[in-house]
Amino acid sequence: MAEADGTAEFATLLRGLKERSGLSYGVLAKRLHMSTSTLHRYCNGDAVPVDYAPVERLARLCKAGSEELVELHRLWVLADAARRTKPVAAVEEPPAVAPAPVPDAEPVPAPGKRRARRTVLLAAAVAVVAAGGAGAFAVHLAGGGSGDGRKGHAGAASSVTQGARSADPSGTASPSPGHKHKPSAGPSRSGAPAGAAPGTPSAPAAGEGTGTPLTVATTPYVYEDPCSQHFLIDRPPAEVPPPPLEQDAPNWVGAIGAVASGEQFIKLTVQGTGSDTVVLQDLDVRVMKSGASLAWNDYSMGVGCGGGVGTKSFGVDLDAPRPVSVPRNGQRDFPYKVSESDPEVFYIKANTKAHDVSWVLELKWSSGTRHGVLKVDDQGRAFRTSADVGRPGYDYPIGAGSWGERAA
Repeated sequence: MAEADGTAEFATLLRGLKERSGLSYGVLAKRLHMSTSTLHRYCNGDAVPVDYAPVERLARLCKAGSEELVELHRLWVLADAARRTKPVAAVEEPPAVAPAPVPDAEPVPAPGKRRARRTVLLAAAVAVVAAGGAGAFAVHLAGGGSGDGRKGHAGAASSVTQGARSADPSGTASPSPGHKHKPSAGPSRSGAPAGAAPGTPSAPAAGEGTGTPLTVATTPYVYEDPCSQHFLIDRPPAEVPPPPLEQDAPNWVGAIGAVASGEQFIKLTVQGTGSDTVVLQDLDVRVMKSGASLAWNDYSMGVGCGGGVGTKSFGVDLDAPRPVSVPRNGQRDFPYKVSESDPEVFYIKANTKAHDVSWVLELKWSSGTRHGVLKVDDQGRAFRTSADVGRPGYDYPIGAGSWGERAA
């Protein structure tokens, strides 16, 4: 197993977290709803989880810190990419066997025809495997122009619970010089597929066939802790299902039309698509629509959480006349450099106390003579965050089995 692909480092970090927790493989496997042997294989580097969700659950059970979570996700991205690109062993066709004699009334297909049919089926199977191995990336692309002469690199991450978006060839504006975080002047449009619910998976496409040297995977709802995540829902408590786990939040939100309440914590995993370095020059905020906050009920995803250390992130005040992304909690500001083997993970924490805001992010990049802007949103739709001030609140206490009105 090659160390360069991140698999060995990924397994080493998993083992370290497991040993530090003091819990046995059996106990952890039971809490993660997986077999003990599967967990052993992950920690020994014999296998890489197809999905990141069980990895994150394991890390949180083992009390991993925010820095460890970021590093663990980075290594999983590399290990997963290596897993998906491993060559498949050639299928050796067995020697042809002469057909057994049969009655004259039953005509026997010619051996050549049988071999041709087997070849067609084998080719179809290989095509299905190749299609299934494609990674999903949640991003809308803009840019890819050339001409600024600056060198750069890209960041990316394969999407776990999120799907990819189709490439948008429009908007090839080059990164503007000057101070970072200059918001764009007018609203742009997001070409969401008809009928696609926010946060639900769609087909992989980001960056493929467009010449853009980077991809972005978006997780639109990250629980900094369960108590920090609230949603506004236009339904009474009796019609709202129990709060979801973090990895199930996008589908839960899409099914009941929920909107992030008060604040929204987003994770972006940025990775290059080739060996060239891509420079991430800036991360801008574009407000698509802003209006009065929603008069809906507020539902909390957790209760009884203690105060924690804030995660390194970029903060966005959606109530500002021209919102910008600002480093928080020790986060280093742009620019960054990324490549296929060195992705970056960014957390964005947007908040509003007075408005219902639809917004997107625009990531400016350059690589050699090429440059462009990559529009990042939620499955082709703008992110949406609404203020929760003065709204009726409901909690779902552990073991209660139903929503209860929040104490004032």
